Amino acid sequence: MDARPAAARRSRTVLVTFLGAVVRKLGNWMPIAGTVDLLTQAGLDASSVRTAVFRLKQRGWLEAQTRSGVRGYALTPAALEALAAGDEVIWHARQPADLADGWCLVNFSVPESARAKRHQLTAHLAALGFGNIGAAVWTAPARMLPAAVRAIGELDLTDQCAIFTGDHVGGQDLAAMVRKGWYLPEIDRRYREFLADRTAEADHLATAAFVDGRDAFVGYLSVVADWRKLPFRDPGLPPQVLPPDWSGPAAVHLFERLVTALEGRALAHAAPYWSARARQGAQPAAQRAVDSSSW
Repeated sequence: MDARPAAARRSRTVLVTFLGAVVRKLGNWMPIAGTVDLLTQAGLDASSVRTAVFRLKQRGWLEAQTRSGVRGYALTPAALEALAAGDEVIWHARQPADLADGWCLVNFSVPESARAKRHQLTAHLAALGFGNIGAAVWTAPARMLPAAVRAIGELDLTDQCAIFTGDHVGGQDLAAMVRKGWYLPEIDRRYREFLADRTAEADHLATAAFVDGRDAFVGYLSVVADWRKLPFRDPGLPPQVLPPDWSGPAAVHLFERLVTALEGRALAHAAPYWSARARQGAQPAAQRAVDSSSW
């Protein structure tokens, strides 16, 4: 089996995590050599970093920009908007929705001739955490309205969709509707796996007298990349409609502990790679990658 598609997906995932968790916090710009150096520390090879960056450039996420004699890339408005939209999904589970705020409901009628767009729309809604509660009817907490409007507009399907917000006032039991629309056991299982995989790490960091900067950087990217997968499919449902032993809050607390322990050290490790001096002192492999690239 060809492992290249999986490797390409991993490189893209790590790079997008890097853009959102590091580059935005360091001025929305990244140096080429420093990026190669840092992401090779995170387990990627220089070639895969180059390819991932090139593809994001093609998508309009990155534009070439030299700062203080250092070649690099700036995040474009499109990238910043996409990353901000991703934040809504990635971080919303940290604060469960208020049941009193109501629900967003999306109903669509897309003709068979546009079947591919219909599949794209359902994939978009599912990725945003919407649950399917009926034929072409999807719902999520009302705070997901802007994300739904944006996803529908990007597919040019606004005229084929009806979007509502409002309260559940009767009929089918709300908790039963939620069980129909979301496969809660699978979401809960993923949260529990995160707890099992990461609790010992958080406990160690809480008592460690010293954490190496490189280890913190690699650990920070790994934690954020793992967490990014979890809130998708979970829009941060109100506690009233969830099982009493729902593991989401415990997973959120653990994630916050890890970010608190790692983020400052990770950014302190990355920051020197943003300077001209760091470029001049880049490791030979990273420098060769820059010199030979078609970026």
